[in-house]
Amino acid sequence: MDYLRQAHSGIWTDLGGIVTTRQGMGLMTTFDGSRQLIAEASQHLPGGVNSNYRLGVAPTPLVFERGEGAYLYDADGNRMIDYYLGMGPMILGHNPAPVLEAVQEQLGSGILYAGQSRVEQEAARLVCEIVPCAERVRFSCAGSEVVQAVIRLARAATQRSVIIKFEGHYHGWMDNILWSIAPTAEEYGPEEAPNAIPASAGQDLQAGLHTEVLPWNNLEVLERRLEREDVAGVIMEPAMCNTSTVFPGDGYLEGVRRACTDTGTVLIFDEVITGFRVAPGGAQAHFGVTPDLATFGKAIASGFPVSCFAGRAELMELFASGGVMHGGTFNGHPACMAALVATLGELEKPETFSALDRQGTRLMEGIGEALEAADIQARVEGFPQIFHVGFGVEGEVTDYRSSLQADKERYVRFTEALHYRGVRALERGAWFLSTAHTADVVDETVAAVSAVAREI
Repeated sequence: MDYLRQAHSGIWTDLGGIVTTRQGMGLMTTFDGSRQLIAEASQHLPGGVNSNYRLGVAPTPLVFERGEGAYLYDADGNRMIDYYLGMGPMILGHNPAPVLEAVQEQLGSGILYAGQSRVEQEAARLVCEIVPCAERVRFSCAGSEVVQAVIRLARAATQRSVIIKFEGHYHGWMDNILWSIAPTAEEYGPEEAPNAIPASAGQDLQAGLHTEVLPWNNLEVLERRLEREDVAGVIMEPAMCNTSTVFPGDGYLEGVRRACTDTGTVLIFDEVITGFRVAPGGAQAHFGVTPDLATFGKAIASGFPVSCFAGRAELMELFASGGVMHGGTFNGHPACMAALVATLGELEKPETFSALDRQGTRLMEGIGEALEAADIQARVEGFPQIFHVGFGVEGEVTDYRSSLQADKERYVRFTEALHYRGVRALERGAWFLSTAHTADVVDETVAAVSAVAREI
């Protein structure tokens, strides 16, 4: 890709052929240490990483030494304002003291019991108090796992097989649900009847036989499909956050809720991103629409590996009395449960979300104004706690297909340049905010965005 910087010589080249030295910009940042460590790690780890989502990022996959508050410090000694935030989990910033203290206290009592603990009971109570749909909850370790659990539960409860997902929505990397995540215009087919496109080489195509793909934000298409009354569950992000950040249209979620109720279909919200981030009770609390089941992860435990799924008691109790299987050695891990309890304790404080709303709004407005001043057409939309920046977007974005108007190559060039100004932002356009992103941090970020916008 010709927009990638030739790092060894201190030069990066933009898509228009403009060559600028970092020294010429007054920037002495280098990522050569990370580059070397990744090369060494590649002798033992494929690509030098443990997740494909960390491959191929510009200027290079980074190796970090520590995190503190809103900042990460990498192997080259660079301090970077972090808007990856661990891909969303670090809502209280890096190394939040209340969470670390709770985990350390719990570790003094043991690591793993192969049994229950009081702290997991407290964690369950908190989730059920905070989340509207949560009459019962089960814990696990990763978002992909809990998605599989709710799919299995929906099929068991309805005695049906079909699961409906939506184009551009991501629900984990398992074969049965990894369909039409990012299909190209040549692949995706008719708008009202999208092709189901597998997203990985080696994917078991038979696993997707009962997975159907529909366009999101189109209530009429979904209603027609559900009229056949053979669908076990409808799973969706209540607001699209993996592909751009797209809100549901007026009345859409309410209409989906009604259609699922009328046809005996289980409605599932995937709140792995939105849960405990856009509001203490997630997007379902924000929008006022309650699903039958929901999945959560990321922001739930400040970076500790916790996920959960929750929902109506009569559905969830099928795990105890209905022969539905859900297991896991590390589910309800006491140290992780302590992290969850401490995290939710902080998120329940009224000042937490008021600060996130205030600083996130300032950041969105500041980025928008900086880009406009540099004559860069851009869409800056979403929640203050998780929003999206898309270059070249002029029309309305309502679904996956309309999000493709964004100039992704130019945006990647922009985020790469931001690294040299001490700001780390996701190449896909998402910006995650934490309570550690204070007014001073936001001001420093906007200054960096303004400088880079002029440069590119």
